Amino acid sequence: MMSRCVLMLITLALLIFAVGCKNSSPSSGTPTNTRSTTQATPDPFASARASYAKDCQNCHQPNGEGGTVKLDDGSKLKVPSLREGHALRHPDSDFLKQITKGGDGMPAFGDKLKPEQMNDLIRFIRHEFQGGMAPPPEKSSMQDMKK
Repeated sequence: MMSRCVLMLITLALLIFAVGCKNSSPSSGTPTNTRSTTQATPDPFASARASYAKDCQNCHQPNGEGGTVKLDDGSKLKVPSLREGHALRHPDSDFLKQITKGGDGMPAFGDKLKPEQMNDLIRFIRHEFQGGMAPPPEKSSMQDMKK
């Protein structure tokens, strides 16, 4: 009988201890440590995103759709989409050439952007507006000779 009472007292003490430990945690349901368990992933395109916002989105639009843009001189320019059509069929070297030299109404950025900034922009465009598609293969020198 005595061992039964001791056993009951130990069980009761453990139950009280368990309840006490449970109630000592914060009632908000937040973890007690201040270190976040989820780490923010840095944006690998942050720099290119900023360049696009500064130099490209006025004409190509924030979403890359392009469209008709009114220029400072009052004329209108039809800006191609970066999401479809020709933009999907051009290899990266064509993008680089267009960004560097401009043409067809687009200003040249060869003196304004460094080569690595232009390459970052191309990767950003492929990722952001073209669903991460792989660029078409570069044209071979034989194809260039046929032109």
